[in-house]
Amino acid sequence: MKIGVVGLGLIGGSIFKGLLKQNFDVIGVSASQNGEKIFKNYDVLKETDVVFVCSAMNKTPGILEELEKVLRPETIVTDVCSLKEFVSRKKRPYNFIPSHPMAGTEHQGFENSFAELFEGAKWAITPFVKDEDLSVLIGLIEKLGAKPVITTPKEHDEAVAMISHMPMVISQALFAAASENPLAMELAASGFRDMTRLAMSNTEMACDMVSMNSQNIEQAILKLYKSVGDLTSDNYAQKIEEIKIERAKMFVK
Repeated sequence: MKIGVVGLGLIGGSIFKGLLKQNFDVIGVSASQNGEKIFKNYDVLKETDVVFVCSAMNKTPGILEELEKVLRPETIVTDVCSLKEFVSRKKRPYNFIPSHPMAGTEHQGFENSFAELFEGAKWAITPFVKDEDLSVLIGLIEKLGAKPVITTPKEHDEAVAMISHMPMVISQALFAAASENPLAMELAASGFRDMTRLAMSNTEMACDMVSMNSQNIEQAILKLYKSVGDLTSDNYAQKIEEIKIERAKMFVK
């Protein structure tokens, strides 16, 4: 099986390195990176069996269009965008399977990518292809150490607004608010550091998330506001104990 990876930032670079580590025949396409098995144009992807498109969300539709001129009809193509409805609207002449790995760090770029990034991570898939094509992609995702989760584009975009996009906006807002208090910034320690980690998110990615998923993010913030009110209205101690138990179950190793 020959695999192509378009875009070698944190996610694409980690897919590239992870599949190489698994001894797959992998090539990369990148405008900024150089090296063995890394090329500058899409023509090298003509004979690939699977292609991962790992570009910024605002650039992904254009790349998917360009790949229509190059790839064979039987080639399986997936993207890694953190939104799925906008890439699912058009039928492609190749076997397109939208997906989204729920993994990342506050860092960016190929130099910060690593083969183990996806180990233990969830990987959402919103398929509309034949079962055999889906099984090929699932097999690669599992080789990278991730757990596939099948869903729909709409359900995916609503869910990531709650667990990823809204927390990023809250993290940024928290840091901005605390910055107005010099003493708070001087006293800030590990709790504040962990709560504001997402404020370090890639700027281009953050802007794409907020502009393209604004309605779901707004709804998520309203639900958070209601949850804060419900949590602090009465029986606070009991409620936080219940939350601690459920969270511990969710992230058990």
